[in-house]
Amino acid sequence: MKTEFDNYGELSRFSLEDPEQFWGEVAEKLDWDRKWDTVVGPGEGPIPRWFGGGELNACYNCVDRHVEAGFGDEVAIIFESPVTETSRQLSFSELQEATARLGGAMRKRGLGKGDRVLIYMPNSPEAVIAMLACARIGAIHSVVFGGFAARELAVRIDDATPKLVLAASCGIEGAKILPYQPILEEAYAIASHVVDATLYWQRDQGPADLTAEHTLDWCSELAAASLVDCIPVAATDPLYILYTSGTTGQPKGIVRDTGGYLAALAWTMEGLYNCPPGETYWAASDVGWVVGHSYIVYGPLLNRNTTVVFEGKPIGTPDAGIFWQIMAKHKVRSFFTAPTAIRAIKQVDPEGALVEGRDLSSLQAVYLAGERTDPSTLKWTERLLNKPVVDHWWQTETGWAICGNPLGVEQLPIKAGSTSIPMPGWQIECLDEDGNAVAPNETGAIVAKLPLPPGAAPTLWNAEERYFEAYLERYDGYYLSGDAGFIDEDGFVFVMTRIDDVINVAGHRLSSSAIEEVLATNASVAECAAVGIHDDLKGQVPAGFVVLKAGTENSQIAEELIADVRREIGPVAAFKRVYVVSKLPKTRSGKILRRNIRQIADGDVPTVPATIEDRAVLDEFFQLFEQKAESV
Repeated sequence: MKTEFDNYGELSRFSLEDPEQFWGEVAEKLDWDRKWDTVVGPGEGPIPRWFGGGELNACYNCVDRHVEAGFGDEVAIIFESPVTETSRQLSFSELQEATARLGGAMRKRGLGKGDRVLIYMPNSPEAVIAMLACARIGAIHSVVFGGFAARELAVRIDDATPKLVLAASCGIEGAKILPYQPILEEAYAIASHVVDATLYWQRDQGPADLTAEHTLDWCSELAAASLVDCIPVAATDPLYILYTSGTTGQPKGIVRDTGGYLAALAWTMEGLYNCPPGETYWAASDVGWVVGHSYIVYGPLLNRNTTVVFEGKPIGTPDAGIFWQIMAKHKVRSFFTAPTAIRAIKQVDPEGALVEGRDLSSLQAVYLAGERTDPSTLKWTERLLNKPVVDHWWQTETGWAICGNPLGVEQLPIKAGSTSIPMPGWQIECLDEDGNAVAPNETGAIVAKLPLPPGAAPTLWNAEERYFEAYLERYDGYYLSGDAGFIDEDGFVFVMTRIDDVINVAGHRLSSSAIEEVLATNASVAECAAVGIHDDLKGQVPAGFVVLKAGTENSQIAEELIADVRREIGPVAAFKRVYVVSKLPKTRSGKILRRNIRQIADGDVPTVPATIEDRAVLDEFFQLFEQKAESV
């Protein structure tokens, strides 16, 4: 599903000069119940609405049309769960029946177009079925990462006001069984909104109590349900709400429209990810994150790719070779994961011994996103696999890549540290604090010129004003990404850090990622983070936090790293502090919590996000700085 051009430069220019024709041609590849009146038109604010007047159904485009075209026996979903030692597959025909039955069960309970359904499940075919079944009947799903804390779950329940919750009875975190029912019951007690019922997919590892009030059994409900057809919805109707953390502590409900989102994903599967129909695609993410929505569920299935759903960790389930094992077993063509997963593998298996003997001949490229890919990690992965490694950049708000290397159109040079160039429809600039464009290679706020291409969130759920304040108010005519970096003389974008993570040393603005690049090149360092901590004289000074590779001892590491930063960045960095720690605090998606490290170092009470992977990790940082902060 890509528009044909001789090279990517021509394609990109055409997408900016004539977006109606470009995206109209892409959208023609979808199945529409009613064709659009206009490709792009005005929205309620400055964000345009795509394919106004058009009607279609996401589940039909991802499932039913492939069955009707004769591909029903092809594998739609491969489920690999090393934590339960199970593996299974679903064909497109089986997926069609499962979504039709669950859709029928929900219709029987009175759910329909526009109603919200909260999904609280681990990575599993059932989670994919739940999302597609909601889309099938026109309901709006809101997936919350399985195991999310009760209070944060309650906030989302009150904001989305779902009629129904589709839940698993438990999740599995490594070797630990995490029952979901107690968390849900606590969330229901906290929330003001009353959910009509909870439908549990029972897992043998930790069943739910189905005698509790307003609880339903997944298997029983589906067995008694009638099969339902797909219901057309407006292209501008919401497909889902996905909550992401806000700077005020109040979560932001990212709204994703249906038509524009499907069109954007349709282009990316072949244009960016170089994955033709019938091939296997694996995004080693979670359905609770935007990557899971776009590239475990909707993108691959839309393009008739087999999608791999993985329940496990990159290391420890059972070892750091699990990624390579699954790729070889299922002949994965395109693989997508987070840099932190690769760094975890590198820390445990620095020589890459566990990839030996694996047939990865089907693998064409590895794609990394979720946080910045440091050059040392990118180069290590390239050497290990002898495949292109694409660092690309996108956000929950955008739904798909802002920048990347379009391997399906033309492989551009890979510049370590760069997310390559803007994807179709994205016009990226770097601005200073006054809104002026900065020179090539000069750090500034990275922004996207309006209008945004299809797939980008048009608003926040019940919070149009917050959307404007968060993304549009700072620079007139631009979307504020919240990231800082630079664009080089070739137009390659380098996303270096969050705007809040720029370190100001006596008026000199330093990127935390630039310092981290130097730290990461040391042979002893597995992971690192750099933050600016308060200094009475200079305002801020940088400090480095490093995790050493397994089995490594280096008593001179601090002196080595200080000398490295002084040599590569210069004395202006005033880099004199290095701390060796056992782990770095991260979110479940692998983002390092630099702000929390900075807050602890400065003696402040950290504003810990609900998505933190392990709160106990912060204790080491409290002890490091001998701070007695309130409980997190």
